[in-house]
Amino acid sequence: MRLGQKTFTARHLRHDETLAEKRLWAQLRNRQCAGLKFVRQSPAGPYIADFLCREMRFIVEVDGATHSTDAEVARDHARTQHLKHLGYTVFRVQNDEVIHGMDEVLTLIRDAVASVPSPIPSLRDGPLSSPAQEAGEDLLSSPAFSAGEEGAPLRSNGGDEGPQIQKGIVS
Repeated sequence: MRLGQKTFTARHLRHDETLAEKRLWAQLRNRQCAGLKFVRQSPAGPYIADFLCREMRFIVEVDGATHSTDAEVARDHARTQHLKHLGYTVFRVQNDEVIHGMDEVLTLIRDAVASVPSPIPSLRDGPLSSPAQEAGEDLLSSPAFSAGEEGAPLRSNGGDEGPQIQKGIVS
């Protein structure tokens, strides 16, 4: 999808949001959640993220009933893995959880964002590389890129490293 087409699609999605997206946006906008600036329906790699904090490279995806079949869950997993490879952390939540449990969802988002290391290192820290890259390891075969549990509310995006949240994600 060309950038112009993605921007057009994102604008259309902003006007055609679900009730859950509308309610969550009311809580995320204007730096109301952990002081972070979120944008909605924004291009992220080849995809359009429901909510994106560019500063932390953190994405919140609100999934509805259209994300329930095996094929759709597999497609969401592949999308999450691709975004993770691009340096994003993806947090998935169900429409129903936003509508009926907003306080819990916001707490989980704050906890997940707090556990994500800042993607903006100080320039005096030297070149950008990870211990795995320095050792010559293939990043896609590392545990951080392995598949997580599927089908649970607030599904995990995989990874065996770092703190784990019972619901939601932390990578």
